[in-house]
Amino acid sequence: MKRFLLEGLIGSPLTEPAPSEDDIALIELGTAFKRSTQVKLGRSLSIRQVDAGSCNGCELEIHALSNAFYDLERFGLRFVASPRHADVLLVTGPVTKNMREALERTYHATPDPKWVIAVGDCAVSGGLFKESYACIGSVSHVIPVDLQISGCPPKPIQLLAGLMKLLDCADSEEFIA
Repeated sequence: MKRFLLEGLIGSPLTEPAPSEDDIALIELGTAFKRSTQVKLGRSLSIRQVDAGSCNGCELEIHALSNAFYDLERFGLRFVASPRHADVLLVTGPVTKNMREALERTYHATPDPKWVIAVGDCAVSGGLFKESYACIGSVSHVIPVDLQISGCPPKPIQLLAGLMKLLDCADSEEFIA
């Protein structure tokens, strides 16, 4: 026991290195995103995140968008608690049988015009769980999907790039990231 205590006190911390202070890609993407939301919407983009049965890997990356490093509210992006205030539904995980009705209700409660984004491999194709008896499959089997962001899980910068692509392609039919 003493050995573990001493190793913990003397050893170096087991954390990841801190991100660079000026991540140029994030700042450029965020600035372009803010400009695009102001031009197309005239206000911030409101997002409601829906977990349709995921392992929570994608949720961790989505929550990272609100941390001190990314702080995406500065770029005109905000998460809302009610689908009635949302422009975008960000859906993660394969749709389970128990979440199908909740997802459909959330979709219908979101005012038009609305966009749906399937985040992560499970939401896009069913992922590891597509053969499961408890899953219906991808989000597109239940509600219409406008954009797919693949990855297991996708990184926060990929999520921001996908949202930017959604705004850029809002008038066309091409929505695959």
